[in-house]
Amino acid sequence: MALHPQAAAYLALFPSDLGADLASLTRERIAEMRTADGVAEQRGPGIGLPVVRDETAAGVPVRIYRPEPGGHPLPVLVYFHGGGWVFGSVERNDALARDLAARTGAVVVSVDYRLAPEHPFPAAADDAFAVVRDVHDRPGFYGGDAGRVAVVGDSAGGNLAAVAAWLARDAGLRLRHQVLIYPIADVAGDTPSYRANEKGFGLEAAEMRWFVEQYAGGADPRDPRLAPLHLPDKSGLAPATVITAEYDPLRDEGAAYARALAEAGVPVEHRCFEGALHGFLGLPGFFDQAVEGRDLLTARLKEAFA
Repeated sequence: MALHPQAAAYLALFPSDLGADLASLTRERIAEMRTADGVAEQRGPGIGLPVVRDETAAGVPVRIYRPEPGGHPLPVLVYFHGGGWVFGSVERNDALARDLAARTGAVVVSVDYRLAPEHPFPAAADDAFAVVRDVHDRPGFYGGDAGRVAVVGDSAGGNLAAVAAWLARDAGLRLRHQVLIYPIADVAGDTPSYRANEKGFGLEAAEMRWFVEQYAGGADPRDPRLAPLHLPDKSGLAPATVITAEYDPLRDEGAAYARALAEAGVPVEHRCFEGALHGFLGLPGFFDQAVEGRDLLTARLKEAFA
C-alpha cells in the first residue's frame, strides 16, 4: 500500500528519527537529546488515574499505574518503552502507560531500565526480567494478581518484552500474554524491509544499526537475550500479539518472529499496519492508526486476562 497520508505529513516534519549526524552523537550529546521531546503533545493526554506512584523493583526504577482504587488484585501489565535502548524513559512514555491502564483495567508497571551506551547489553535485558520476576514474587506490592501477568513493549521495548517472556518461561513464571509492537527481534539488519525502508521513512537503517552498536557492541548477534529470533526453542512461550508497520526497517524481523512462534505452537496474532511508520502507535496526535493498534492490543489483553 502507498504511504498513509498522515505518515507522509509526519515525515515532512520529521524525516528521520534522530535528525542528527550519527558521528556527532557523543555521550554528552546523547544526554542532551534525552531531555528533549519534540512530539510530547502528540503522545496523547495524560489520563487521570487514582494511583500513580514511583517505586523501585529489584533495584530498577518503575512507575506503577492503577486504574481503579481499592486493594483488590488486578491483572498486571509490565511495559517496556522504546528508544533503541538509548533513549526513552518512564516520563516520556507516561501518556501511553496511563492509556494502557485505563484501557485494559490492569495495573501497568512501566520500567525505567538502564540505557546504553552507559549500560551496554545485557543491562536492559537483565532489568526487564528482574521486574517481571519481582511482579511474580511480590504481587501484593503492586496490587496485582501473579496469575495474570503480561508484558508489552514497543521497538527496543518489544525486544525486551520478548526476551523477558522466554526468560520467564525458563524460570517457571507463567505469563498470560506478550504484546510486541514493531519489535527488534534480530540485529543482523539484512532483511528486505531494511533495504526497502533504508532512508526517508523516519527510523533509518543506519540509525537502527547505530542503536544496535550502542547497546550490543561486540556481543554475539545470535544471543537470544539480544536477538530473540535466534532462541532455539520457542515452544511454551506466552501467547503473543505482534504489531508491525509496513514502512519500517524492523517489519520483516517482527513478521519472522511471529511466524517462528506460530511454528512452535504458540498462539499468535500478527497485524501489519499498512502505510504506517515505525513508532506510530505511540503518537495518537499524529496517527489514527495509533488508536486502531491500541484497540487491537487492548482486546487481546482483555481476552488473556479474562
